Amino acid sequence: MSYVSASLRRLVIERAGNCCEYGLLAQTDNPFSFHIEHIKSVKHGGETTAENMCLSCPDCIAFKGSDVASEDPETGQLAPLFNPTSQNWSEHFSLLGNSIKPLTAVGRVTVFLLRMNIDRRVAERTILIRLNRYPCREI
Repeated sequence: MSYVSASLRRLVIERAGNCCEYGLLAQTDNPFSFHIEHIKSVKHGGETTAENMCLSCPDCIAFKGSDVASEDPETGQLAPLFNPTSQNWSEHFSLLGNSIKPLTAVGRVTVFLLRMNIDRRVAERTILIRLNRYPCREI
């Protein structure tokens, strides 16, 4: 694990709007602390820079781990995971009711690997949508 300075942590949290940059869940709507995580892990050569760090909810980081790519469930081809600092969320995903719909290979592998539409997560989004608390930022 590499050291993340307080100033870098603040920058990432502010840039993310205190929102998981993968699943768009607000940190205030989760009982567990979010993580400042390396998009490309240190073990894969990633650096501890603003461009390689994002805010992630506990579910997204637990399912992502140090992965940077996966097999596209539709084509079988290797595709990279979504990079929140260099890619636009709405180019790779859309909301279809309470589900996150992948629009590209990047979206498909991210939804698959991060298990964004498992029952528990969809149920959580359903409640937050009803409370007008999801998504936590404009998409």
